Formats: sequence, C-alpha cells, structure tokens
Amino acid sequence: MKGAGWKSISLVDVKGKVTFTLWLCGCNLRCPFCHNWKIANGSREACSEIDIEKMKGDLLSVLTLIDYFHVTGGEPLMQVNELKGLFKELKSEGVKISLNSNLTLPWLLEEVLPLLDHVATDLKLPEFYGYGEATSSAIFSNFLKSLDLLAEAHTKVELRIPIAKGYELSAYENLFRAVVPHLKFPHYFVLNRLLGPPLTEPRDEIWCRAHCFAGLEEGVEELDKLSKILNTANL
Repeated sequence: MKGAGWKSISLVDVKGKVTFTLWLCGCNLRCPFCHNWKIANGSREACSEIDIEKMKGDLLSVLTLIDYFHVTGGEPLMQVNELKGLFKELKSEGVKISLNSNLTLPWLLEEVLPLLDHVATDLKLPEFYGYGEATSSAIFSNFLKSLDLLAEAHTKVELRIPIAKGYELSAYENLFRAVVPHLKFPHYFVLNRLLGPPLTEPRDEIWCRAHCFAGLEEGVEELDKLSKILNTANL
C-alpha cells in the first residue's frame, strides 16, 4: 500500500470528530486547486510503502481517543484491494471507518461500502475535475451513482463544496439541485472557500491566482449567498 504517512490524532479531517488519518497515494482526477497533488500523482518525493504493522500499532495506542480511522489521499479507492483487506481487519476489531473519496469510481466504492461508517467527499463543479467538458460530464454521472449507492446504504455523508472566484452563483445552485435527488439523510454540507498561495501549494498556481481567494476576508458575501441558496434548494 503506497501512502504519504499518517497522523495519530487529527481534529480537522472529519467535521466535529477526532480521527486517526492515513494518506494514500494516487488519484484519477486533476483538480487545479488540489494541494495534495504530489500525493495524488504518486510522486517518489511524497509516497512510499506504508508500514502497516507500525501504523496499526499507532492506531491501537489511540483507539480510545478517536471516532474514526479516516483514509484520505489522493483517491484511496485507487488501492481498493489493499484498502478492503485493511478495513475488514480493523472492523473486526471494532474500529469505525471513514473514507474521504472523490466518489467518481462507483464500481470500486461498492467493494468497500459495507465496511464504511462515514464518507467525506468534495461536491465540485464538474469543470473542476481537470478534464474536458465531455469527460467531466461522465465523471459527474459516476459521482451521482456513488451518491445513490451511499443513500441506499444509509451511510453518513459529508459533502464539502469548494468555492472559487469567478464562477456564477447560479452554477452552484444548479449543482445543488442536480445532487439533491441522490441524497438521503444522514448527510451535511460544508462550504469551503478555496485558498491559494502562500497558505497552500496548488497543482495549478495560475488557475489558483485567478480563482482561489487571496485573503481570508474575501468571499464572505459569496459564502453567505451560497448558504442561502443551499438552504432553499429543497435540502
């Protein structure tokens, strides 16, 4: 299993929960604002073979302090066979499992779905996937299929919405309305304003200079408007 390491105690990876977080390498998307792109690309600089036994030892030492064993990336489902084996072993020991996935690989999601207690995902505008229009549309269709699978399984879903400059609010409203029919409770939304240099190192700095928020004070009005749209989108 290729990864970039783990953090025994994290307060920021699942909203309102404490997690043991593992980062896995590889991803099928090319999101321009991705700050984990070295992990996503599987670069030798960031990625190496995970010492599973050492990781499990660290996990067991903090088991009473955490809510979830949380796996993120990259896209963890790119290593689904190894992931499924690890999840099965941990579930047998009573560990709750959380997966952060882009949810664009529903056939791989199905393989681990019965083992999941919580899923976090980015609810992105399709153009953020880093591909052309036709490919992005097909990827978004796969995303909706994954939401259907999660709804059928009644899995908790945390949807994080990346907010960028230069995009009409109507585009987000259309996104919300496209997604709503594929959701069932329990789920919740988190609006995430994209941040750029120097706080992050995005995959595409030129794109991020144009569309990521340069300062913490920018975008407050847009976030307020989006919150209101979200609250009236039949959710």
